[in-house]
Amino acid sequence: MKLRSVVLIAVLAAGTALAQTPGIRRSVIQKADLSAPGREAVVAKVELDAGATAGRHSHPGEEIGYVLEGEGDLLIYGEDPRHLEVGDSYIIPAGTVHDAINTGKSTMRLVSVFVVEKGKPMATPAK
Repeated sequence: MKLRSVVLIAVLAAGTALAQTPGIRRSVIQKADLSAPGREAVVAKVELDAGATAGRHSHPGEEIGYVLEGEGDLLIYGEDPRHLEVGDSYIIPAGTVHDAINTGKSTMRLVSVFVVEKGKPMATPAK
């Protein structure tokens, strides 16, 4: 798997905390408290149109994702770019700045799970 794809997935799955960027659709499927104090899990479906980018951002917790359809590049800053395709998964550490781009010719579809601190924005744009 390549880093750029993972980043793309993370950005796509950021949910409603980031304004919807043209070419990206994020839908929260489920949100629930966890047994870890102050943490919650958020499951999101993410769709990224061909050529669309997620934008540099980070999350107040880990992002774990899986590519359902399409392909793209994940850009985790400080690491080599990573290409993701159907069946690939990724984990982005809490607070890590990342980005993603759909490099394919069709929509990239992902499922992302966030294990984040309750009460904090789901995602924060990077400067």
